[in-house]
Amino acid sequence: MTKFEEFPNCPAEITLMLVGDKWKILIIRELLFGTKRFGELRKRLTGISQKVLTQHLRAMEESKLVHREVFAEVPPRVEYSLTDTGRSLEPVFDVICRWGEDYREKMRGMRQ
Repeated sequence: MTKFEEFPNCPAEITLMLVGDKWKILIIRELLFGTKRFGELRKRLTGISQKVLTQHLRAMEESKLVHREVFAEVPPRVEYSLTDTGRSLEPVFDVICRWGEDYREKMRGMRQ
């Protein structure tokens, strides 16, 4: 049995279990703009280590949020994209971004 066969009762907890990490949210952000190779993701995610990126991509692939495609080339090419399930997080991501923008503006207004 995988860890995803038994879910918490709380839907918010399920969502946080799948994407509640800073890096996972930022990986989703990058993949919302289209398919990326591992090196592209690493460059765009300033501060992430190769190990952490690999761990998160594997976890997101296991949870069916990310699709990994390996091309039989020399050298091998691997591309990552969002699955339909992963892409369905776009409205959630949009709300998170709007909330962050609103919060930033409120905090700027409080400093003045």
